[in-house]
Amino acid sequence: MVIKSHEQGSNVSNPTKRIRWATQRVTGPNERHIRQSILDRFQPRKTTSSEKKRQSADTSHLDGITEGPEDSEAGDGQEPDGRRIYFNMPLPDSAKDENGHPVTHYERNKIRTAKYTPLSFVPKNLWFQFHNAANIYFLFVILLGIYWIFGNPNPALSSVPLIVILFLTALKDGIEDWRRTVLDNELNNAGTHRLVDWNNVNTSGDNISLWRRIKKATTHSIISTYQSWNFKRKGSATGGKSYAERAMDNRPSIDTRQSHRTSVLSIQSETSEEGIKMTPVPSPQPEAAHHTQGDRLAADDRPPTSFSFEPEEDAQSDNGHLSAAGKPGKDFVPKFYGSIVDPFKQVSGKARFKSDHWKSVQVGDFVRLYNEDQIPADIVVLATSDQDGQCYVETKNLDGETNLKVRQALHCGRTMKHAKDCEKASFIIESEPPNVNLYQYSGAARWTQRDVRKPEELGTEMAEPISINNLLLRGCSLRNTDWVLGVVIYTGQETKIMLNSGITPSKRSRIARDLNTYVVYNFVVLFFMCLVSGIVQGVTWAKSNTSSDFFEFGSIGNGPAMSGFITFWSSVILFQNLVPISLYISLEIIKTAQAFFIYSDTWMYYDRIDYPCTPKSWNISDDLGQIEYIFSDKTGTLTQNVMEFKKCTINGVPYGEAYTEAQAGMQRRQGIDVEAEGAKVHKQIAEDRVRMLQDLRKMHANPYLHDDELTFVAPDFVNDLGGFSGVEQKTANKNFMLALALCHTVITERTPGDPPTIEFKAQSPDEAALVATARDCGFTVMGRSKDGIILNILGEEQEFTVLNTLEFNSSRKRMSAIIRMPDGKIILYCKGADSVIYSRLKPGEQSQLRRLTGEHLEMFAREGLRTLCIACKELAEEEYQKWNKEHDLAAAAIVDREDKLEAVSDAIERELTLLGGTAIEDRLQDGVPDAIALLGDAGIKLWVLTGDKVETAINIGFSCNLLNNDMDLIVFKIEDEKLESAEAELDRHLETFHLVGTDNELQLARHDHRAPDPTHAIVIDGESLKLVLENQLRQKFLLLCKQCKSVLCCRVSPSQKAAVVRMVKNGLDVMTLSVGDGANDVAMIQEADVGVGIAGEEGRQAVMSSDYAVGQFRYLQRLILVHGRWSYRRLAETIANFFYKNIVWTFALFWYQIYNDFDVTYLVDYTYILLYNLAFSSLPVIFMGILDQDVSDKVSLAVPQLYRRGIERKEWTSLKFWTYMLDGIYQSVICYYMGHFLFAPARFVTSNGLTINDRPRVGAFIACATIVVVNAYVLINTYRWDWLMLLLTAITILLPWFWTGVYTAFPSSLQFYKAAPQVFGQLSFWAMVLLTTSACLLPRFAAKAFQKLYMPRDIDIIREQVGQGKFQHLDRYEAYVPPGKLPSAASSEVSGPAKPHQQNGKPLDDDERPMYPPSVANTGTTHNPRSQTGSDGTDYTGHRRSLEAPPRPSLDRPLRPSFDRMRDSMDRIRPSFEASNDFTSAALLTRLESSHSGTPTRRTLHGSSSLR
Repeated sequence: MVIKSHEQGSNVSNPTKRIRWATQRVTGPNERHIRQSILDRFQPRKTTSSEKKRQSADTSHLDGITEGPEDSEAGDGQEPDGRRIYFNMPLPDSAKDENGHPVTHYERNKIRTAKYTPLSFVPKNLWFQFHNAANIYFLFVILLGIYWIFGNPNPALSSVPLIVILFLTALKDGIEDWRRTVLDNELNNAGTHRLVDWNNVNTSGDNISLWRRIKKATTHSIISTYQSWNFKRKGSATGGKSYAERAMDNRPSIDTRQSHRTSVLSIQSETSEEGIKMTPVPSPQPEAAHHTQGDRLAADDRPPTSFSFEPEEDAQSDNGHLSAAGKPGKDFVPKFYGSIVDPFKQVSGKARFKSDHWKSVQVGDFVRLYNEDQIPADIVVLATSDQDGQCYVETKNLDGETNLKVRQALHCGRTMKHAKDCEKASFIIESEPPNVNLYQYSGAARWTQRDVRKPEELGTEMAEPISINNLLLRGCSLRNTDWVLGVVIYTGQETKIMLNSGITPSKRSRIARDLNTYVVYNFVVLFFMCLVSGIVQGVTWAKSNTSSDFFEFGSIGNGPAMSGFITFWSSVILFQNLVPISLYISLEIIKTAQAFFIYSDTWMYYDRIDYPCTPKSWNISDDLGQIEYIFSDKTGTLTQNVMEFKKCTINGVPYGEAYTEAQAGMQRRQGIDVEAEGAKVHKQIAEDRVRMLQDLRKMHANPYLHDDELTFVAPDFVNDLGGFSGVEQKTANKNFMLALALCHTVITERTPGDPPTIEFKAQSPDEAALVATARDCGFTVMGRSKDGIILNILGEEQEFTVLNTLEFNSSRKRMSAIIRMPDGKIILYCKGADSVIYSRLKPGEQSQLRRLTGEHLEMFAREGLRTLCIACKELAEEEYQKWNKEHDLAAAAIVDREDKLEAVSDAIERELTLLGGTAIEDRLQDGVPDAIALLGDAGIKLWVLTGDKVETAINIGFSCNLLNNDMDLIVFKIEDEKLESAEAELDRHLETFHLVGTDNELQLARHDHRAPDPTHAIVIDGESLKLVLENQLRQKFLLLCKQCKSVLCCRVSPSQKAAVVRMVKNGLDVMTLSVGDGANDVAMIQEADVGVGIAGEEGRQAVMSSDYAVGQFRYLQRLILVHGRWSYRRLAETIANFFYKNIVWTFALFWYQIYNDFDVTYLVDYTYILLYNLAFSSLPVIFMGILDQDVSDKVSLAVPQLYRRGIERKEWTSLKFWTYMLDGIYQSVICYYMGHFLFAPARFVTSNGLTINDRPRVGAFIACATIVVVNAYVLINTYRWDWLMLLLTAITILLPWFWTGVYTAFPSSLQFYKAAPQVFGQLSFWAMVLLTTSACLLPRFAAKAFQKLYMPRDIDIIREQVGQGKFQHLDRYEAYVPPGKLPSAASSEVSGPAKPHQQNGKPLDDDERPMYPPSVANTGTTHNPRSQTGSDGTDYTGHRRSLEAPPRPSLDRPLRPSFDRMRDSMDRIRPSFEASNDFTSAALLTRLESSHSGTPTRRTLHGSSSLR
């Protein structure tokens, strides 16, 4: 293999790695929007972003970046499971079987997420249902009943309850699976364009087996029947076509359509059969449309178009001349990449692209995609409509992110356009085996390069590496690209989205887990009942000289032992209701209804994105009522993830006016009236905004400046940009804005109009905010030219050549752009985390600027703003050319490409010059402080796990009520990163609480659910957290956190988030809930008992992996305190009453056996036994679980302390279970013996002289009374007696009367014939029912009355107060409003969302943001005792010690109200422990020298300033 690089004579770079500027979006057919929701059901597993990307080596030189044999031949050896895909080349013999067919069989592109097929549904569903032990038990009972020897009078009828349960469950499963099947079919039958009438050697003819034909025929017949029925129901509006057929019709076939569209950059070509639909995309630079004849393709049969490849003759010549950056005289020989198109290959010309279904796509197919199309399989990009072979994809269905990502076509395939080019392309793709990694791919394309001038030569073997940047993954959507041509490498279940797809890990609620234990108790009770029956019956038959000798004709078992054995199993049939068969299906019904109520709650509906609270796991709603710990992300969860550029510091001068929530929180700690202060500041900011807009328009009439979008308010910046403070500051401000406008990967969409608008689409909202601010200040990004980027600088358009873009990743925490300026200079602009940039500054220079910038950045961070640094470096031409060759070699490497690119990037990003820093605000979501306060009042502890810096997290903590002025703040930082130091620090803090960290203390903590006193809070960073999570320290750290009101973990990775959740969940045996919005939160969401995803305006990764999805954090309070508490209490009461009613019924039958020697004679008619659980007692207890309410939702929120009963798990306990069981046994005694003593005198004669004391009629007396008792008992335990509950209870009570009347009216009832009028006509019957009900319920009623009068619970007191009208004030509002609050969009209880506002970007992982969170700034390890001001030690301390008093505004500069106000506020309070230890970010950055320049770094007292 040969990889050809730059010729040595080159002295001017070829612009590479440019991001094309998409200037117009093309609207696609409606078909693609329909498919958008189909892939949303795929649930990626927890592969988090910080774990996805490879950590690169920390190298300081370019060792290993040479292209040696190990790189050249790396691709020759295939992995054992790798694949080689051949295109227009015969398969080697080793790849064929004896019949000449391919040995390797690839997955079909048809996918199936449904569990069942029409043929497999019945057997497979039954198989799954009989995994339930209860169903197996009842099936066993039915099978026993088949044998007459066990005394079942009607074996067929005994199967009815199980059949009903199985049918209802199968119906539910079938409906769910049918929906999945419909979605599967829509996806499989979606349309795409693939090459047909050519030979794909990688697949053989599809030999469909007989079984598959039967399955397909069955499926098609069912689908056809359904579609016919659906067509008749809906009419012929769509012409009777299926979704797939209509989708295929949206785009005419390539052979029936003519394209009259062409690129502005191309010359109108003659339309051909293979022409590709081209959408005009106006060039941002009209001059670029002029091309010479030499720019066209050499092939006679190919129309001239605008491609970035070179003509073959010119590309292979030795004297090609091109001009870089428009600079004449800079001649160089371009790099030759080769082409996979064989110019000498003879083809038939019959190949064409045809509309086809996704399911028909196979490995090795050529496919053509259009703008807005979804990708049908994993595809390697060969060519695109873009000049530079670039295309843009949206990966929302894959990873939840909606920002556009750039993908590159292979250089060797960019000459391809038509179907005939696909026929001529001869190459092999060596690919790695399918795997789940969404962010890495390794492969290589290999071909023989033929020289058109030397056809007799065999050619040169060439190869080009293939990375993830050349791959389009199934499920993504093509955006802002006219067309893409590619080849398929993975299909169906082997695509990355399918390998990552899967349901969120199955979770079972705590009550469901406990339920099995209590069912086992029932089995034990049943066993002893049956055992007693068998033993007594056997002993009875063993006796002699009894009356049975005269009245019985021998036992069934022909002996005592066998009789006892038969009686044992007969008792299982008789007492079968002791195990509640309907309990499980009833719980499914209840939980489904609860999930529906949660989904339908309009107070949790976020209309800004049209998103209700969506339950994704329906079976854990009761866990929401027991949550004790909430673990929350910060960015995008507590905050809006709407980035607004607020402040900056340039050349040591701060600019910007803002009043943030964190600043208000700081002033609130100082006792300042933040309402009055905020009003004053906002008035000042409004005045400054008007002045700034006027000054900007005087300087330049910027048509893209919109008043309502300006977030950076700094009139003094405009003055300095105009030269008010001198030429130096003017130049610094201009260079700073140039850096913001040039160093980015933003994509723009320009919308003409009056005024015109430019929308920025960036890989992070931070980056979009930076570019938008540059636009507002007159440095507008207009678009991309062929070689670079076009800026409008204060009314003058200039073009800058983008030579290289060194992209951001989580280990670099920075990005750079190398730009050739209009004057020919080469400038590297770099932006990133402050500590990262400071470590790469030129050593020994800019000491004063470093100190001032460090102070300003810390001040910005104290205000809750997200900061980063901007730096630059001028490169000499020779220096750049040398580095660029190394970069190209690294980019061409097949092995360890990412590591080599990172090493070579690191080499150039040194010796930087500091320009300044920026500060962006991510505002709190509406209602977050109220929601946190309310959850805290409920006894729920909230921990914040974030990737942000310590200072920012602390101030946000004060803003959202996590921290307050009365807390001692423990900032946990281990400077030497040793376990011994961490343990000593833990011991010191535990001593404050008189703890030492023993096992006994942990056991006490597990049973102590009280909220800790609000006296302490912990702040810990990721490095220290790594130490305390070690096995020997974890218990001590957990006990320390247990004593603290709030815990903030900063700078933590996704895996650390999950580890913290696991530590608390398992260590304290508590119920946990995790809430987040990004991919970095998936791990902790899935680790917690309940995971909640925030469905932000961008991205759905967390939502797809969650159990519940909400639009805003504030909806958590209603989800937990209302629905969670209701669900837990309802379910606990339902299960207890279920067990109770079965005990009453079963033991009533058991007592009768005492008087017939336990021969298992049925006291009641067998139909009563079958219908008892199914109909006679099910509705009240089910609707108790669905509709019961102790207090309303408003009262639940007004008195959040009611929730604490769920935290303590007092609604469902073993004591409650056994209390209900004993109560049921007592009532069974009453129910049976009331009837027994009624008939015992044997004088029961009716008015007509006939007796009704036979067994079935006596059983009717007892059965009807028992049914009244159990339903009345359920009603007593129900809090809400509305008309529906009373009606359902009445219907259920009357149902046995109705059944008895109907059933006994027919002679088929045998001995029970005419029993209804005979029994119900007796006054004694009604008297017995009344007395039995009274005697059974009196103890329960008395106990309840005593408890509520003399030992009332919180809920009893609140219900009494509700009855007294003390909560009538809540009725004035539609939803609950906290005291002292007015209903507003910002209130957490008001469901109406805030008004929409412009948002750019998308939520990203905290540790993957291109420049945030910035520094690894150190903080203190302890907190000094509180001073009189109650400071928590987080106040600003970076100012000079000499500044004792508030500084006066400088006389030689305009007033900077925000800066001076903030300094004044900070200087009024005492220096913190950080100042005393010289431990602030500003102090750290001031001392920090480049860790990559050989200058040693100093270590501070409490932390290391060197970067690791």
